[in-house]
Amino acid sequence: MSKEYDPYMHTAEHVLNQTMVRLFGCGRSFSSHLNADKSKCDYHFPRPLEDAEAAEIERRVNEVLGRNLPVRTETLPRAEAESKVDLGRLPAHLEGEEALMVRIVTVGDYDICPCIGEHVENTSQVGAFRLVSHDFTPPQAGETSGRLRLRFKLKKTA
Repeated sequence: MSKEYDPYMHTAEHVLNQTMVRLFGCGRSFSSHLNADKSKCDYHFPRPLEDAEAAEIERRVNEVLGRNLPVRTETLPRAEAESKVDLGRLPAHLEGEEALMVRIVTVGDYDICPCIGEHVENTSQVGAFRLVSHDFTPPQAGETSGRLRLRFKLKKTA
């Protein structure tokens, strides 16, 4: 079973998520909308993003994509997968085989997470990543962080 997303955008999302984790210590996106033309990811974030930080995100994502990293999938028993990745975002209602086995996607030595989506075979296939906008919604009463939304596009290689 796989979720149908554009494999180029989906692979870029993996790299973007890990870049956000590494640069800012925030979690992976809590919400995303992936489209072949333009996509967005939302992050729990404490403040607005500076333009220089946005430029650094774009630079780092492109640097990783240019490393020609292999993108691999493997299906592991749940107990083994739990020792490698956080399974906290998996649906709680899984039963049978879906509850026992977990599909893991690895992007070279850069990212690893559970995922059911389609991906490219190598990061060099993704093309150039461009962060087209970012905006911040402050935390509401009782919340500890706001929402940082990143919108991005790809210029796919020929």
